Amino acid sequence: MILESKMIENISKNLISLKQEFRRVYCGTSHVQEIMPLDESDDFPIPQNDLDSLHIFLQNNSIYYDKFETKINDVNCMVYEGDINKYWLNSIGHESSTQPFSPTWMLTAYIITSMAKMLNYKEILDIGSGDGRIAYCGKVLGLNVYGIEIDDMLVDLQNNISKKIMANFNPICSDAVKFDYNSLGLTQPAFFIGGLPQMGGDVLASKIISNLDNSLKEKSCMVLTGSYSEKYSFNDTRDGGWKKLIDESGLEIIKSNSLPTAWSFNQTTETPYIFTKFS
Repeated sequence: MILESKMIENISKNLISLKQEFRRVYCGTSHVQEIMPLDESDDFPIPQNDLDSLHIFLQNNSIYYDKFETKINDVNCMVYEGDINKYWLNSIGHESSTQPFSPTWMLTAYIITSMAKMLNYKEILDIGSGDGRIAYCGKVLGLNVYGIEIDDMLVDLQNNISKKIMANFNPICSDAVKFDYNSLGLTQPAFFIGGLPQMGGDVLASKIISNLDNSLKEKSCMVLTGSYSEKYSFNDTRDGGWKKLIDESGLEIIKSNSLPTAWSFNQTTETPYIFTKFS
């Protein structure tokens, strides 16, 4: 099943509403937390098999140490609580790392990979893949997936999850700026860049773009993760901080969507995901 544009818009709006209410009522003290609907519904018309697959990933992910059921906005949900400190600390020890590990929400990962599928992209390249959730969601949706992650501890985490749930989402331990993407035989890839531009993601994206030959660029989508947080008020926050790179790289925006992430949990604004192609 391919989620259509209007359906994605409605699911995204309802997820944001769910997150903001969850943020208001949550009393826990965990380092990271996220909420996931348990059942297919009018607010979340996601195939039950897909929802179950997302929960299976979270339940077998060692960053989460507890879960409990709750009802938010009349939606039956599971709350997952976790701690990423050891992964966060290890991930900043790599010279090429542009952002410490901090995961997007699982349903956000599903929505943005669904957007890539809706736009007819065939492969997911999860750059700075962390625990592999974006690549995994692409796998659930029937796309070809690759997760490029420089941190061996995070790659081990991905491999452990993969073995537990018996799903291969192709984690590759490699420096994303040195990896030969042209060697993968890609047809219509979507590159998900796992780094905010204000924290060096612009350098990561620029170096990856420079490593793509022109024929691959013509077929590629670059999905850029941005921020409108007041934390970056002294930076250029146009297009989530990506305006300069978009202009300099000859990119044009084809879609965008703002959705919850672990790092924006305590914010009233969400994290923008900007889908671009080479013009």
